[in-house]
Amino acid sequence: MTFTFVILAAGKGKRMRSDLPKTLTLVGGRPILQYLYESVIGSGLGEEPVVVIGPERIKLCETFGGSCRYVVQEQQLGTGHAVMVSQEQVGKTDAVVVLYGDHPFISTASIQALAKKHEERENVITMMTTTVPSFEGWYQTFWHWGRILRGDNGHISGIREFKDAIDEERAVREINPALFCFEASWLWKNISRLKDDNAQKEYYLTDLVQMAVEQGEKLSSIDIAPEEVIGINTPEDKEIAEKLFEKRYV
Repeated sequence: MTFTFVILAAGKGKRMRSDLPKTLTLVGGRPILQYLYESVIGSGLGEEPVVVIGPERIKLCETFGGSCRYVVQEQQLGTGHAVMVSQEQVGKTDAVVVLYGDHPFISTASIQALAKKHEERENVITMMTTTVPSFEGWYQTFWHWGRILRGDNGHISGIREFKDAIDEERAVREINPALFCFEASWLWKNISRLKDDNAQKEYYLTDLVQMAVEQGEKLSSIDIAPEEVIGINTPEDKEIAEKLFEKRYV
């Protein structure tokens, strides 16, 4: 099975209060995108990742000596739209793995586990999820993330973005880092059906999970540690990441 990686990196990162593109924010002295890039290359799956960048057209990978293919998302219309514009650059492949450029700590082992489960189960979607013990301490950074919804049978029934969630759903501690592996043919057939009828008025990539459930398609998940899925969107997130970096690498 062939895999192609799409890394979403078009966000401007206004909350970082920095002129530097968010994915080039330094943690442990290196750009956060570099860590993810090295995990992707180290997985041995696929070739150069496709990186979705903003209108500034900065070739992010080249700043740390990497080599990527690029596609420009001219308008910020959400994660679903970002993946949609990558289709031509992705080209022919069996599976598309979607990751985020502001997640530095996704390990090579987790990427390989995601791909292995996807191939073994013959899923249309295989996803990473993480479960936090609480939303206190440094785990509070996950409070505004989407929640994984499961039916009585334990199977994933959907994902609810925080702004669209009711209190009962917000109490769920299994959260969605939005790290997916899609069967390519299914993805391209369904992504154009996404709608922006939500609080953000954006095209959510996560809505594809609900589509797969409604179609009776096969999907499953792997569980990874919260420390791996920390995203860096604010100076506070960066501070958490620096502490996790010290525990992980030093």
